[in-house]
Amino acid sequence: MVSPALLRITEVGPRDGLQNEARAVSTDDKVRFIDLLSACGFAEIEAGSFVSATWVPQLGDSPEVFARIARRTGAIYSALVPNVRGMDAAVEARAGKIALFTAASETFAQKNTNATIAQTLERFAPVIARARSTPGGVPVRAYISCAVACPYEGPTNPARVRELADRLLQLGADEIDVADTIGVAHPADIERLYDALDGLLAPGETTLHLHDTHGRALACAERAIALGVISFDSSCAGLGGCPYAPGAAGNLATEDLLDLAQRLNRDTGVDLESVRAAADYIAGVIGRPLRRSADSPSSRRGDGGRT
Repeated sequence: MVSPALLRITEVGPRDGLQNEARAVSTDDKVRFIDLLSACGFAEIEAGSFVSATWVPQLGDSPEVFARIARRTGAIYSALVPNVRGMDAAVEARAGKIALFTAASETFAQKNTNATIAQTLERFAPVIARARSTPGGVPVRAYISCAVACPYEGPTNPARVRELADRLLQLGADEIDVADTIGVAHPADIERLYDALDGLLAPGETTLHLHDTHGRALACAERAIALGVISFDSSCAGLGGCPYAPGAAGNLATEDLLDLAQRLNRDTGVDLESVRAAADYIAGVIGRPLRRSADSPSSRRGDGGRT
């Protein structure tokens, strides 16, 4: 468990950030991007996906990317997988953690995974078993998408999130990542979400994944920290989106999260200037400017007030 005085950041730019980019990013550029992020000091980098390239063509070269990155000692390089086949590919690529994904919305689950929620859970069981049987064991993260609202079904009942989290823990997931996939949450929604999880998972036992569609992600992060959340996903310069969530903007910007941590006297172990260098690099690769921390609506407020 991370000390409450620390914030643990998983940088998701190379996976959740790039997966929705229309312009193809070369393997060389992905490797360079991840190597730049490795120099930042992140506890974990979500470096790729072992989902079929038919569904996520941008990340079809993940095996080569994992083979070529320069791994920093102590950092975890994780990967998204959909099934046992993807799990086996991730293990072969030496992924340090695997991530599974379901949703608190039936419609989103169908569009994102081509399966019902129940079917996604059925798929997870053999994957988690394989993770347990792999020599040394492979930690398993489980994403719950649309934990606040769904682009097709509207607001999510927090009780559904609790029910799913309970099932995932029973299946053997090590980490529950609750995601505001379409970036509509207000701080009060985050409080309701953790109220619903009370007695099952403490805030400090979860990871929170925020998107910034309406410029409220940083305020939501600040409320979450006040509630006891100490593990977050973010993406440098807010890179990202979700191909199955119409209108979803990018992730919570890592630079904004680092600024918030500094204001709250929380250590992250991540160097802001190195993050900016990585952001500048990938912005040049994809051929469009990315939001810098000082330019974001969240940062200008100053007081904080798919996945």
